[in-house]
Amino acid sequence: MSLLKAVEAPSPAWDRVDLAETGVTVAERAALGTTARVAAWPPERFTMALAAVDRELEALDHQASRFRSDSEISRLHRSHGDTLLVSEGLADAIAAALAAARWTNGLVDPTVGGALVSLGYDRDFATIDAEGALTTLPRRAAPGWSSVYLQDRLVRLPAEVTLDLGATAKGLGSDRAAAAAFAATGRSGGILVSLGGDIAVAGHCPEGGWPVQVAEDPIPHEGSPTQVVRLTGGALATSSVGCRRWRRGDQELHHIIDPRTGSPSNGPWRTASVGASTCVAANAVSTALIVGGKEVERWITDIGLPARLIGHDDSVRLVGSWPAEDGAALAIPQGDVLGSFIRAARSMP
Repeated sequence: MSLLKAVEAPSPAWDRVDLAETGVTVAERAALGTTARVAAWPPERFTMALAAVDRELEALDHQASRFRSDSEISRLHRSHGDTLLVSEGLADAIAAALAAARWTNGLVDPTVGGALVSLGYDRDFATIDAEGALTTLPRRAAPGWSSVYLQDRLVRLPAEVTLDLGATAKGLGSDRAAAAAFAATGRSGGILVSLGGDIAVAGHCPEGGWPVQVAEDPIPHEGSPTQVVRLTGGALATSSVGCRRWRRGDQELHHIIDPRTGSPSNGPWRTASVGASTCVAANAVSTALIVGGKEVERWITDIGLPARLIGHDDSVRLVGSWPAEDGAALAIPQGDVLGSFIRAARSMP
């Protein structure tokens, strides 16, 4: 199938969701291996908003999915160390991943793709054998984000490097889709886009803010602590080791890899939710909290980002300005904390 035909393939249909929020229209569908949900008010141009989200999600899938043989990133993985000219969209996605790695001091690193493949996460998660044989491949540290060459749209990977953009691409997709949907509505009202719980908003929020249930992805287990916060701007992302789990032999594995070891992270937090001005930044920090634990807590306190952490024993820790009350507004500092790193990544030597 050619790339052109793949891009023009129809997107899955959106299913309307009935919510109690007056004047807010909501729909959801499967996308990018998770669930995409779009909320808008007023509802008059909702169809146009959904079409804009479809275009952004399809574009990101063709740019950055390592599970598609016809994606740009798969072509990059087959380049055997050659320098390739990639699309603006993939260059931005790689720049975001490299920027997150630099910003988090390597705790979030896109070169963990090889480790995920060796652990059995080598295809769309829905098709993974949940009870596979134990791998005998040695686990080692990720090659490291600095091994990736990016200069504007030129990219070069060492032959042994496999990229996985999961820690940033979903957040980037939410940011892109929310902005595109808001533009499609004529920049009136407001838009919320959630990709598996990674949420970005654009425009004006409904009165009191967007109500968001903060929970483990995709659904919390019985007794897991949940909370509703009101999002009036910015973005919110959640990372959790409680989902995307599978077994190899007698080992239970999950998808958040510690780049320092090449193994699933074993930090103190089961789930981390973070508010930031962009979803790509929130996604990077929530992943870093799972991998780095206490050291990242101190860092995000210094930069002023709010977070809600759930321990393996269901204990809850609130960081910064994250509210304790159910239904309270989530105050997110203004300013793109990751933007300067992304811009710098596009001109790395």
